[in-house]
Amino acid sequence: MVQSYQSPVRVYKYPFELVMEAYVRRFPKCDMIPIMAGTDIISQTTSKDGALIKVSRRCKLHVEAPYLLKKIMGVEYIYFVQTNVLDQRNRTLTIEAYNESFSSRVGIIENCRYTVHPENSDWTCFEQTATLDIKSFFGFESTVEKIAMKQYSQNISKGKEIIEYFIEELRKDGITHLPRWEEPSQKTVPEICITKDSKKLENESDSSSEEMEGRDRTSSTPSTGSRELQLGASATNLPIIDKINLHEDNNKLDADYIKRCLGDLTPLQESRLIQLKKWVAELQKGKVPSDSCLLRFLRARDFNIEKAREMLSHSLIWRKRNQIDKMMSEYQAPQVVKDYFPGGWHHQDKEGRPLYLLRLGQMDVKGLVKSVGEEGLLKHTLHICEEGLRLTEEATVSQGCPVTTWTLLVDLEGLNMRHLWRPGIRTLLKIIEIVEANYPETMSCVLIIRAPRVFPILWTLVSTFIDDNTRSKFLFYGGNDYQGSGGLIDYMPKENIPDFLGGDCKSVVHEGGLVPKSMYQPGEDVDGTRQHIPLSDQSIYHSVSLARSQVHEVVLLIEEPGSVICWDFDVMKNDVSFSVLRTKVPITHRPETQSPTGAMGVIDAVMGSDDQHRSAIEKTWREGHEYFRVEPQLICHDGESIQYHERTGHEGCGMDHQPVYHEGESIQGSHVTSHMGTYILQWRYYESSQHTSPLDIIDSITAPKSKIMYYYETLKSADYRGSMTSLQSCQSGFSSLSSNTNKSATSSCPSR
Repeated sequence: MVQSYQSPVRVYKYPFELVMEAYVRRFPKCDMIPIMAGTDIISQTTSKDGALIKVSRRCKLHVEAPYLLKKIMGVEYIYFVQTNVLDQRNRTLTIEAYNESFSSRVGIIENCRYTVHPENSDWTCFEQTATLDIKSFFGFESTVEKIAMKQYSQNISKGKEIIEYFIEELRKDGITHLPRWEEPSQKTVPEICITKDSKKLENESDSSSEEMEGRDRTSSTPSTGSRELQLGASATNLPIIDKINLHEDNNKLDADYIKRCLGDLTPLQESRLIQLKKWVAELQKGKVPSDSCLLRFLRARDFNIEKAREMLSHSLIWRKRNQIDKMMSEYQAPQVVKDYFPGGWHHQDKEGRPLYLLRLGQMDVKGLVKSVGEEGLLKHTLHICEEGLRLTEEATVSQGCPVTTWTLLVDLEGLNMRHLWRPGIRTLLKIIEIVEANYPETMSCVLIIRAPRVFPILWTLVSTFIDDNTRSKFLFYGGNDYQGSGGLIDYMPKENIPDFLGGDCKSVVHEGGLVPKSMYQPGEDVDGTRQHIPLSDQSIYHSVSLARSQVHEVVLLIEEPGSVICWDFDVMKNDVSFSVLRTKVPITHRPETQSPTGAMGVIDAVMGSDDQHRSAIEKTWREGHEYFRVEPQLICHDGESIQYHERTGHEGCGMDHQPVYHEGESIQGSHVTSHMGTYILQWRYYESSQHTSPLDIIDSITAPKSKIMYYYETLKSADYRGSMTSLQSCQSGFSSLSSNTNKSATSSCPSR
């Protein structure tokens, strides 16, 4: 594989002539470049008018490689040929170098240019490109590539330092200015040709190297005649390099600009950035992403330019297809988002990065999804991401140092099973996927505070969809550990800590709250009736209707104690009751249909009885003996939105008072199982009174049905145990999630 390097434009704030004088002082040997063992001039020619000077040198370099590789190579030095062309008329110096040693196995080509700065004639610009092509090297191709790139990177870093050093030496010698070259008046400068015997230089090479390389190196060395250059009457035979114009070539980046606006990058990272910028400019017609944007995609792929290019390409296509730039410029947050979305920008963190507060525990996820839909929440999230990029650019300008990321502070106070509403989780995962793909490396860290014990379940559902690099940025606090020393004060200035977290700063972030049902958007049910939740083709919800005295059950076989049963259902019509039951003896099969008896039996016979409405609890079983009610019975009514709270109680005890609720109620809950065996989720049509007369029986037949839409799942203990350490420990402190996700936890399961 061919490795390539492209440097940014490095600017020396000295005239070209002074930089050239400093440059030649590094020959024949420079103590600041330990790898250089010496140089010899192969040939030197000067044009008749003295404007063009061409010098070829052979450079002897120390071999910096592991001992074993040195023994295999059999050499102490490797040789490079460097050719410099100085054009004093146009004030340019071009340098081309290639390796002479091992040329049949490794190809290294380097090109450098010194030119006058396009905006200041007293400044000098420097650019550098190089390619490394390792064809074969005794099975050590990968090792040689790493050594070569590392050494090359180190030498590049020293380049500017060396020029600065010799300019200081010139200053000490009293040389602070050198006149520019002028055209000769009458006389012409005689052509000079200095040539050294190449055979003598070849004999200086290590004999063991010749044994390995044979005639490869000798054949690559120019003969004496080919090294001599007869220029003729004019200097036009030498290449004249046009002056660099940074404004005409937008692919070039100033090294000082990179450090000032993008941060400290290694030479190879700078090279990857310039290469990606050039690729985008060649293919992208119209608006080109900013340099900070390109850098984010490179960082997301560990500066692997091919992977970064692929990721960026997909993102650019996504932005164009969805007209993101237009959408964001025209975006106006819906009123329900303005009133009930509990998030907003809040000053800066200690590093000067924009800070976004999200009071997730106070967010009515279901209400927002039902009001603005998945697309509405996604647009609002994208607007936050775009706003974050704008704020980081403003912070870079105002602070005079690179600010490329922003910080997210998430308050989970109030988080409960209501937030595990499945469509909400699905929406969250979709948003995470889109943001990860199109806004990589935008957040410096995610601070999670006041995380309750239910949080591990939520984290189990979403963490696998978060990139490893992003996941490592999550920092957690449980309880009140965020207060005091070692808490938020380490990340936020004391004066910026919001009042709802115990600080003195008044926060303008909305507190959230339940979204009124009057703001919900209607949806179509599968049978054409109106409902609150739009069903997709891949809906994970089940829909069932219940007539009077009918029951619908989900029978679950729990194989290990500590598993968590989660449920989520909406009452679409009329009243229903809900219970979680456990049987004493595991149920391995559904009971056979029994012959209808009595008044209710007549109803069953008329309405029809099937497996969907058949109870697994036999009529002879007694509560507290053959089966137990592990979660109290709950009746759901119209017009209210409540959270089903897990209750602590003794098995076998029922509830004397059963509150009545109606159509429109949304229920989410969970139960941590304490036994193995059969558990039953049971929904019943709720009847407010007993029916004894024949007319009541007829009314029962013609009465409207209740309807529910439900989802359930069982989380095994292993699915969430060990996903993180206990978030409720008062000694927990912040910790990187990446170091905790695979460790065992002592108390991570949610309380009942």
